[in-house]
Amino acid sequence: MRKTKPKKRIMLPDPKYNDPYVTRFVNNLMFSGKKNLAFKIFYDSLDIIGDKFKSEGKSPLEIFKQALDNVTPQVEVKARRVGGATFQVPMERKTASNCCAISLRLRSSPTSTLKRNSTPIRSMSSISRSSTFLGRRYSGSA
Repeated sequence: MRKTKPKKRIMLPDPKYNDPYVTRFVNNLMFSGKKNLAFKIFYDSLDIIGDKFKSEGKSPLEIFKQALDNVTPQVEVKARRVGGATFQVPMERKTASNCCAISLRLRSSPTSTLKRNSTPIRSMSSISRSSTFLGRRYSGSA
Protein backbone atom coordinates (compact mmCIF):
# COMPACT_ATOMS: atom_id res chain seq x y z
CA MET A 1 0.00 0.00 0.00
CA ARG A 2 1.02 3.57 -0.60
CA LYS A 3 2.26 5.44 2.47
CA THR A 4 1.05 8.90 1.53
CA LYS A 5 -1.73 10.16 -0.67
CA PRO A 6 -0.59 11.48 -4.05
CA LYS A 7 -0.82 15.22 -4.52
CA LYS A 8 -3.87 16.49 -6.36
CA ARG A 9 -2.80 17.94 -9.69
CA ILE A 10 -4.21 21.36 -10.41
CA MET A 11 -5.60 21.81 -13.91
CA LEU A 12 -4.44 25.12 -15.32
CA PRO A 13 -7.06 27.12 -17.23
CA ASP A 14 -6.71 27.67 -20.94
CA PRO A 15 -5.04 30.89 -22.14
CA LYS A 16 -7.95 32.32 -24.18
CA TYR A 17 -11.06 31.77 -22.04
CA ASN A 18 -9.36 31.14 -18.67
CA ASP A 19 -11.57 28.11 -18.01
CA PRO A 20 -10.35 24.73 -16.66
CA TYR A 21 -13.17 22.80 -18.40
CA VAL A 22 -11.82 23.91 -21.76
CA THR A 23 -8.38 22.59 -20.79
CA ARG A 24 -9.89 19.28 -19.70
CA PHE A 25 -11.81 18.97 -22.98
CA VAL A 26 -8.68 19.78 -25.00
CA ASN A 27 -6.67 17.23 -23.02
CA ASN A 28 -9.21 14.56 -23.93
CA LEU A 29 -9.20 15.72 -27.55
CA MET A 30 -5.40 15.69 -27.81
CA PHE A 31 -3.50 12.88 -29.55
CA SER A 32 0.21 12.07 -29.24
CA GLY A 33 0.91 15.13 -27.08
CA LYS A 34 -0.12 17.64 -29.78
CA LYS A 35 -1.80 20.10 -27.46
CA ASN A 36 -1.35 23.17 -29.68
CA LEU A 37 -3.17 21.44 -32.54
CA ALA A 38 -5.97 20.39 -30.17
CA PHE A 39 -6.32 23.97 -28.89
CA LYS A 40 -6.39 25.26 -32.50
CA ILE A 41 -9.14 22.79 -33.46
CA PHE A 42 -11.16 23.64 -30.36
CA TYR A 43 -10.84 27.42 -30.76
CA ASP A 44 -11.69 27.21 -34.48
CA SER A 45 -14.82 25.21 -33.67
CA LEU A 46 -15.82 27.79 -31.04
CA ASP A 47 -15.37 30.50 -33.68
CA ILE A 48 -17.77 28.59 -35.95
CA ILE A 49 -20.24 28.33 -33.07
CA GLY A 50 -19.89 32.06 -32.45
CA ASP A 51 -20.63 32.82 -36.12
CA LYS A 52 -23.73 30.63 -36.16
CA PHE A 53 -25.20 31.95 -32.91
CA LYS A 54 -24.54 35.68 -33.07
CA SER A 55 -28.27 36.41 -32.94
CA GLU A 56 -28.80 34.63 -29.59
CA GLY A 57 -26.45 36.93 -27.69
CA LYS A 58 -24.58 34.10 -25.97
CA SER A 59 -20.85 33.67 -26.10
CA PRO A 60 -19.45 30.49 -27.70
CA LEU A 61 -18.09 29.42 -24.31
CA GLU A 62 -21.59 29.62 -22.77
CA ILE A 63 -22.97 27.48 -25.59
CA PHE A 64 -20.14 24.96 -25.08
CA LYS A 65 -20.86 24.77 -21.35
CA GLN A 66 -24.59 24.36 -22.01
CA ALA A 67 -23.85 21.52 -24.44
CA LEU A 68 -21.58 19.94 -21.85
CA ASP A 69 -24.33 20.16 -19.23
CA ASN A 70 -26.80 18.57 -21.66
CA VAL A 71 -24.64 15.48 -22.17
CA THR A 72 -23.61 15.09 -18.52
CA PRO A 73 -25.25 11.96 -17.10
CA GLN A 74 -27.43 12.65 -14.06
CA VAL A 75 -27.46 9.04 -12.78
CA GLU A 76 -24.89 6.28 -12.73
CA VAL A 77 -25.39 2.67 -11.74
CA LYS A 78 -23.35 0.88 -9.12
CA ALA A 79 -23.33 -2.81 -8.37
CA ARG A 80 -24.81 -3.79 -5.00
CA ARG A 81 -24.70 -7.34 -3.77
CA VAL A 82 -27.76 -8.44 -1.84
CA GLY A 83 -27.72 -12.06 -0.74
CA GLY A 84 -26.38 -14.01 -3.68
CA ALA A 85 -27.56 -11.66 -6.38
CA THR A 86 -25.92 -8.53 -7.76
CA PHE A 87 -28.21 -5.60 -8.53
CA GLN A 88 -27.53 -2.44 -10.52
CA VAL A 89 -28.61 0.39 -8.22
CA PRO A 90 -28.95 3.89 -9.73
CA MET A 91 -27.07 6.58 -7.81
CA GLU A 92 -27.12 10.34 -8.43
CA ARG A 93 -23.95 11.92 -9.75
CA LYS A 94 -22.31 15.01 -8.34
CA THR A 95 -23.02 18.13 -10.38
CA ALA A 96 -19.38 19.23 -10.35
CA SER A 97 -17.99 16.22 -12.22
CA ASN A 98 -18.06 17.01 -15.94
CA CYS A 99 -15.07 14.85 -16.82
CA CYS A 100 -17.38 11.91 -17.50
CA ALA A 101 -19.43 14.04 -19.90
CA ILE A 102 -16.32 15.19 -21.73
CA SER A 103 -15.02 11.69 -22.31
CA LEU A 104 -18.51 10.40 -23.19
CA ARG A 105 -18.99 13.16 -25.75
CA LEU A 106 -15.66 12.49 -27.40
CA ARG A 107 -16.14 8.74 -27.51
CA SER A 108 -19.78 8.79 -28.67
CA SER A 109 -19.11 10.26 -32.09
CA PRO A 110 -21.14 8.46 -34.77
CA THR A 111 -18.21 6.71 -36.40
CA SER A 112 -16.27 6.30 -33.13
CA THR A 113 -13.06 7.57 -34.71
CA LEU A 114 -11.28 8.19 -31.42
CA LYS A 115 -8.93 5.26 -31.72
CA ARG A 116 -5.18 5.10 -31.61
CA ASN A 117 -4.74 5.31 -35.37
CA SER A 118 -7.06 8.27 -36.05
CA THR A 119 -6.05 11.90 -36.41
CA PRO A 120 -7.36 14.80 -34.32
CA ILE A 121 -8.79 16.60 -37.37
CA ARG A 122 -10.80 13.54 -38.38
CA SER A 123 -12.14 13.01 -34.87
CA MET A 124 -13.11 16.68 -34.47
CA SER A 125 -14.94 16.57 -37.79
CA SER A 126 -16.96 13.57 -36.63
CA ILE A 127 -17.81 15.42 -33.43
CA SER A 128 -18.84 18.42 -35.52
CA ARG A 129 -21.09 16.31 -37.71
CA SER A 130 -22.77 14.66 -34.74
CA SER A 131 -23.53 17.85 -32.86
CA THR A 132 -26.61 19.88 -33.65
CA PHE A 133 -24.94 23.24 -33.94
CA LEU A 134 -21.86 22.44 -36.03
CA GLY A 135 -22.81 21.43 -39.54
CA ARG A 136 -19.64 21.76 -41.58
CA ARG A 137 -16.42 19.78 -41.34
CA TYR A 138 -13.21 21.20 -39.94
CA SER A 139 -11.10 22.25 -42.88
CA GLY A 140 -7.99 23.35 -41.03
CA SER A 141 -8.33 27.04 -41.86
CA ALA A 142 -11.05 29.50 -40.96
